[in-house]
Amino acid sequence: MSKLGRILPSRANAIAYAAMALVMAVVPESSFSSFRVNAAWPVWANVVLWRVVICVSIFALFNIAYSCYRKHRSKVSIVGDNYSIQVEYGDIFEVAEGKVVVNFDECFTDRIGDAPSDVKPDSICGQYLLRHPEVDVQDLIGKAGVKPEKKPRHDGRLRYKPGTIVPNGRYLLMAFAKLDSNGLGCLTYDEYVACLDALWAQLDMHHGTEDVYVPVLGSRITRFDKDLTQQELLDIMVGSYRLSSKKMKKPNKLHIVCKRRDGFVLNNVFGIC
Repeated sequence: MSKLGRILPSRANAIAYAAMALVMAVVPESSFSSFRVNAAWPVWANVVLWRVVICVSIFALFNIAYSCYRKHRSKVSIVGDNYSIQVEYGDIFEVAEGKVVVNFDECFTDRIGDAPSDVKPDSICGQYLLRHPEVDVQDLIGKAGVKPEKKPRHDGRLRYKPGTIVPNGRYLLMAFAKLDSNGLGCLTYDEYVACLDALWAQLDMHHGTEDVYVPVLGSRITRFDKDLTQQELLDIMVGSYRLSSKKMKKPNKLHIVCKRRDGFVLNNVFGIC
């Protein structure tokens, strides 16, 4: 029975059952008995057969239609008593309104290049820097009054706590991945969860009255102490936000913007509507 429940969408089943009940209640029995499948059968047998055929047809129709909808939809919602999350496919830089989170490393590195310690041009922060070459990140940090960690890196660069936000208009620049000795971004699972907790608190301070759009953090080149797919990272983000005491109140939403990838399906996001 549990396997069948995973195959057949429960929402489609509920709608189909309601439609069946409506048809059975509204359509008179005489309508079913007027069509005789076999003249030798008693009236009640023809009525039962037609009722079964109609119910099976309604059930199949609603499940096929709902399965097509699930396959082609581009966003899903997770709604709680005092919060709303929307997970959607898209390009975070094509968002026309709201605040947009752009994740950097813990040093807010802004040099684009191919060296291990450089920002990669196809990363979120790399795309941001290429689209906004006039931005002076270090100047923004100074103006925001953001304080670095007490202990700098071995190369003397200042470090910032993962989850720290530096605002720049509608963009919220965030310290994210820690850097190893080679300058590569890395995080442990526990550090990732702690970063999310700090991020939700920062968003509560900076979003104003606008929605916030966040990419799936760590899904590209960040190295973790365990193998985490985009699907798993997204579930961690959703679970962390739902448990956080610092959430944007309705009608404001947290939007998590995802890239289409093999092995990733919106329908598998935990808690979707």
